[in-house]
Amino acid sequence: MARKTYSLSKIDSITSKAMMAFGIISASFIVLISFFITIRGIRPFITDNSGLGSVNLWRFLTDTVWLRGPTFISTAYGAGFLVIQTLYLAFLSLVISFPIGVLTALFIAKIAPKPVASIMRGIVELMASIPSIVYGLVGVGFFLPIIYNLARALGQQSPGGNGTLGIVVVLALMSLPTITAISEVSIRSVDKSLEQASLALGASPTQTRFKITLLAAKSGIFSGAILAIGRALGEATAVSLVAGNARSGPNFGLFSINSTLTSTMLEGLKETVGIDYDIRFSVGVLLMIVILITNFVLNFIKRKVGNVNV
Repeated sequence: MARKTYSLSKIDSITSKAMMAFGIISASFIVLISFFITIRGIRPFITDNSGLGSVNLWRFLTDTVWLRGPTFISTAYGAGFLVIQTLYLAFLSLVISFPIGVLTALFIAKIAPKPVASIMRGIVELMASIPSIVYGLVGVGFFLPIIYNLARALGQQSPGGNGTLGIVVVLALMSLPTITAISEVSIRSVDKSLEQASLALGASPTQTRFKITLLAAKSGIFSGAILAIGRALGEATAVSLVAGNARSGPNFGLFSINSTLTSTMLEGLKETVGIDYDIRFSVGVLLMIVILITNFVLNFIKRKVGNVNV
């Protein structure tokens, strides 16, 4: 018995060390990627860029025009409005995807018959696996004509449907499976005794689902929202297809052309050398900072939300 206990303890120790090694390897990739992007990203601010002059950091962070004046002047780059537009579009997409995703998850977990729930769960998983370029193509071929006709009906200008509304719809569609899948798991994990107690006290099934089940699953549901925001902030390909790539802003009109940090990065990576290429890495550093701050704030709110008693 002692030998068996020793053997199990040794296996646990080896397993723990192996998992730690895998964790260190994963973290190392993140550190290496961040280090590489940061080194390339700070180059435009500390070199003369082949005689063009260094980029002014303050103007880069605060200016409302991406290329002000001749494109050969390195100080012309401004990304301040891109930060505002990126956050605006991401959170606007969450306004659409969050309630739909949570209600869909509630239907799958608590209301739908098992065969229907199984089919819908499979559809959600399939949506999560669809490449972003496909969502972009659906946006271009299906949603943009609808948005264009809607703008005309409302007497608004819309360049082919490209712009804010197109981005928001595509990002909401991409975020939906993430929110639904995580919310459904959280809802199914709620202790059934809470629901039974609510029903026993005379609450209706609908009241129980909305006031007890969703409230008890709030922490996991909020985690789904955080992941959805992360995907929306980091999406490039699909956004580029429907944005219109505005060079100035911020633009808050639903039918105005727009752009994000990621679409601006993708637009300039056709180059291989020069200031117009290196500055995209600077935008990448800015994007990492925005995502880091956003995640910190949302996780802080999540902890506050999670401390609310059911």
